[in-house]
Amino acid sequence: MANDTLVIRQGKTFNSVLRWGAAPYKYSAIQAITQAAPAVITSALHGVPNGWPVAIVSVKGMEEINSENSPPKAKDYKKATIRDTNTIELNDVNSSGFSSYKSSGYVQYLTPVDLTGFTARMSIKDRLGGTVLATLTTENFGITLDNTAKTITLNITAIATALYTWKVGVSELELVSASGIVTSLFLKNVSVIPEVAT
Repeated sequence: MANDTLVIRQGKTFNSVLRWGAAPYKYSAIQAITQAAPAVITSALHGVPNGWPVAIVSVKGMEEINSENSPPKAKDYKKATIRDTNTIELNDVNSSGFSSYKSSGYVQYLTPVDLTGFTARMSIKDRLGGTVLATLTTENFGITLDNTAKTITLNITAIATALYTWKVGVSELELVSASGIVTSLFLKNVSVIPEVAT
């Protein structure tokens, strides 16, 4: 969710998968890291959901893989591809030229929020406090919550985007708990790119 603009292509299906993590951090000890492309990390019973952003900290030997900041900033996180309960692949990290792993280190990540009982809503307006251009909710199937995968997916059909005549807007995504607590996950600009081929 680091990108400040949601880009919708007119006449194309829009699909965006988001993840909601919150304090406290979770830490899973590292036992090994390959010198390979991509880097593969052995971390027993890591508990990381597939696709979750993780940072690598406190590794000895292969210091190049460590987060630059403590606590990690947005740029320090990498998307984790889960091979199994003990193995994580960092597909965008080529560690073949890194120093050899010696010992220690942790996979650090924010705790995935339990989405049980939540609903979600997102309005797109022409400006803050302005006219509503589009509305996505869990009720109208514009937003899908998957508590097993810990994902929040925004969906707009190609038929719907083809009808968008507006070019820019602003959106806010809110999650509503079963007890009525509303949490704003983001406030982003929206840009619609005109369709080239039909």
